[in-house]
Amino acid sequence: MSKLDDNKAVVGRWFTEFWGKTVNLGVIDEIAAPDMLLKYSLHEPRRGRADIKAFMTDFRAAFPDLNFWGTADLIAEGDYVVGQWEGGGTHTGPAFSDFLIGALPAATGRKMRFTGTTVLKVVDGKIVEEVGLDDGVTALTQLGLLKAAA
Repeated sequence: MSKLDDNKAVVGRWFTEFWGKTVNLGVIDEIAAPDMLLKYSLHEPRRGRADIKAFMTDFRAAFPDLNFWGTADLIAEGDYVVGQWEGGGTHTGPAFSDFLIGALPAATGRKMRFTGTTVLKVVDGKIVEEVGLDDGVTALTQLGLLKAAA
């Protein structure tokens, strides 16, 4: 396999095991660099394996059915892999205060479903950064944290 194919395989595994229907937190130790950066517009940036594990543990507790999936083939160039995705979940768990714009009280029952594009940098088989642009306006509106203009 080429470097590009190897990088796409790493990212494909990350999308499946970290962001997919059933999380495998062990994948963080296996394919995330020790100081990996995870950055999306909905949340504070996270850095390092422990911080990323804590983020996903809290996110999954608040949204137990959280699931994201790819909507297009991955594109690779150099150290970078780009993926398009869709996903979301239902807030049936504890209060969640990780959104930059505000917090949800426990078990609101609100559903979010949104899309995004993510750029991941892979060096020597490890993800060193994941920076995504998500449709946070849609998600936050669905969750009641943003109100649509009248």
